[in-house]
Amino acid sequence: MTTVDSSQQQLNVRVLEHRRLTWVNIERPGLAEMAYLKERYGFHQLALDDCLSTIQIPKLDVFDDYLFLVLQFPLFNPKSRITLPSEVDIFAGATYLVTVHSGNLHPLTKLFNDCEQSEEVRRQVLGSSSGLLLYRTLDGLVDYCFPIVNRIIANVNTIEERLFDTRERGIVREMALVRRDIISYRRVVRPMFDLLEELEEKEFPLLHVDPDIYFGDLVDHLRRIWGELEDMKEVIESLHDTHASLSTYRNNDIVRALTGAATLVLPFLAIASLYGMNVPLPLQEEDWFFPTLLALAGSVSVAMFV
Repeated sequence: MTTVDSSQQQLNVRVLEHRRLTWVNIERPGLAEMAYLKERYGFHQLALDDCLSTIQIPKLDVFDDYLFLVLQFPLFNPKSRITLPSEVDIFAGATYLVTVHSGNLHPLTKLFNDCEQSEEVRRQVLGSSSGLLLYRTLDGLVDYCFPIVNRIIANVNTIEERLFDTRERGIVREMALVRRDIISYRRVVRPMFDLLEELEEKEFPLLHVDPDIYFGDLVDHLRRIWGELEDMKEVIESLHDTHASLSTYRNNDIVRALTGAATLVLPFLAIASLYGMNVPLPLQEEDWFFPTLLALAGSVSVAMFV
């Protein structure tokens, strides 16, 4: 069931309760929400301060009766066309789970809304332990990473198709944007490896869940994502090198053509510069000399072309 008292209505705090397990969800946290958590659960002040800080890296802090996790999941910004981190802070105790986030991660908000609206979903998600609830929450967020990876793969494939079309413009900019997106995504994903591996390897009795089965599954999914990013990084770098080689080849063709044209007109330029001087030259008064001179220069040009 969902419980909301008058104090919670004034805060960005939503609470779900099922049997002995409580899920507290806080979106767009502020000082008032942190004071609420401090009063109700007695969380450490430094952990609460981390929830309000915008500069954090994924970490796991183990306290006597709860765990505090700071995680960052990728979120694609269509305006800047880059994947940026979105932070989620989680307090996991024996009978509760507290999620603190900005509200822009769709899987997390959807899972909480589904639990609010459906008794069956609430029973499945909150019907076991806080560790299983933590797993379901992280599993939805990790799975949310795959569509963003698929978008990167599609962009790389599009660039590969356009690469050999000489009429395409802006291909260098597209490659730079996709390459920047891959690098940014890697920065988001890489720090989470250590955190999830720590959850997999250590035993946390208060979670009441098998870490090898559940958190190990999350690590496997993250490895798949990392492998795809590694492949796309190599592909986009190879495409960039290929484009550089094609551009050099095309430029060489242009330079070769221009050099040939300049060479063909070289005899005419030599004669023009010679007879353009303000000094008397032999035969320049003869009527037949100018056509003969042009014919001679043309013959030299034809000979050089051959």
